[in-house]
Amino acid sequence: MSLSELHDRLHDVLVRQLDGFRNIITLNRLSGGASQETYRLEVKTDQGVQIYAIRRAPEAQIGDSGGVGLDIEARLFASAKRAGVPGPDIIYLFGPEDELGEGFLMEWIEGETLGSRVVRDERFADIRPKLAYQCGEILGRIHQIDVTSEGLDKKLNRLSTDDFIRQLWEQYQSLDTLQPMIDYTARWLLENQPNEGREALVHNDFRNGNLMIEPERGITAVLDWEVAHIGNPLRDLGWICTNSWRFGRYDLPVGGFGQREDLLAGYKAATGTEIKPEELIYWEVFGSFWWAIGCLRMADRYDKDPAVGVEYPAIGRRSSECQIDCVNYLIPGAVKMPEKQPSKGRNNMPDMADLVESVRTFCSAEVTPVVSGRTGFLSRVGANSLDIVLRELLYGNWQQDMEQQLLRQIFHKNEPTNTLKRKLVEGLRDNCISLETDGLAPYLRQQVFTQIAIDQPSYSGFKVACWQGGVKV
Repeated sequence: MSLSELHDRLHDVLVRQLDGFRNIITLNRLSGGASQETYRLEVKTDQGVQIYAIRRAPEAQIGDSGGVGLDIEARLFASAKRAGVPGPDIIYLFGPEDELGEGFLMEWIEGETLGSRVVRDERFADIRPKLAYQCGEILGRIHQIDVTSEGLDKKLNRLSTDDFIRQLWEQYQSLDTLQPMIDYTARWLLENQPNEGREALVHNDFRNGNLMIEPERGITAVLDWEVAHIGNPLRDLGWICTNSWRFGRYDLPVGGFGQREDLLAGYKAATGTEIKPEELIYWEVFGSFWWAIGCLRMADRYDKDPAVGVEYPAIGRRSSECQIDCVNYLIPGAVKMPEKQPSKGRNNMPDMADLVESVRTFCSAEVTPVVSGRTGFLSRVGANSLDIVLRELLYGNWQQDMEQQLLRQIFHKNEPTNTLKRKLVEGLRDNCISLETDGLAPYLRQQVFTQIAIDQPSYSGFKVACWQGGVKV
């Protein structure tokens, strides 16, 4: 649905549902939101100008979003607010007669959702030290919601830790991509499961980036309930600490703004339950495993429908960020920096790397500064994708040679790289290959390290791997 079609259909709905409605002033889609669409709506009413937010499923995902559905998400917002969790009031849930697809109209709440700004912007300097404790308090309130009295026990899936790992592993295997570090991590998670503990409502995506934050008050809303379930509440506490959502601040594990001890102090204040910081490490590994597969699923959506846009394949390449975090936790050790290949341009003509770099520079220097909103966001994504292409041109041959050599050291066979890689993945999946197999850890560590050097060398997990592996950056 085009923005103009959405505008016209929404106008008809607001005439029926919003008291004193006169006309729509502006309707803008916000940046981000690869899985669901979010809009800022400004309208004129008899009472003056009012601002609302719209949460909506893309047409391609209606009825098959992989989440709880936006009708249940609206219910979760309401249940959470009754429990003292900051969030918006739900104004209206779209019905079939509205021809707007799945979605709802809700109160607009002021605040920042871009995690990188929360971590770096000077406006948040005073509130940042308080945010980890606030997160703990809020998660405590979420985990104490009575899912039976709220009617959520009949609406949400129950997931044990074991079932959750196996479900994710099956989703990854269905994508038919060979990522042996993901298989290794799945095995480790299954073999090292903690005691299950009590069940609770799990937000499942509680992180910096899904929190609305103001410089004066801190957290003003918890957003994006689309993947909530009933399960182990430590999942949420580990997810807010997962490195993908620290935005470069590896030293501040809680969202890039705080320490685990403050998070757990806030949680104890709200629940009376004491949790030790080391209990979260398993769930941080799980979080990286979860998002590594989530990134690949985004890439799969692009493979099936390239019209979804430039954001999806770029997110797919972020899987290596999560995998290097798993490496750093589970198999840290020596690595070697990949070597650049010499230019193979002919007759002094620009080679492929020159052409890619010229387009990348044009996008970042000429296009991005003059566009804004979602178009500006996507232009930055496009420039970053060209950076990846450039690094793959420079390092790709070295990567292939390295991988072939290390795989042959594991299997002692002179077979093609992909043949050996598939044999490794299948052996990890059917337990024929031990996690302690000679040569396995060095291969996985170097393979993932080289991939992240291509995909995102500015990622903090890459820098940690360099430090652990004795490599100077």
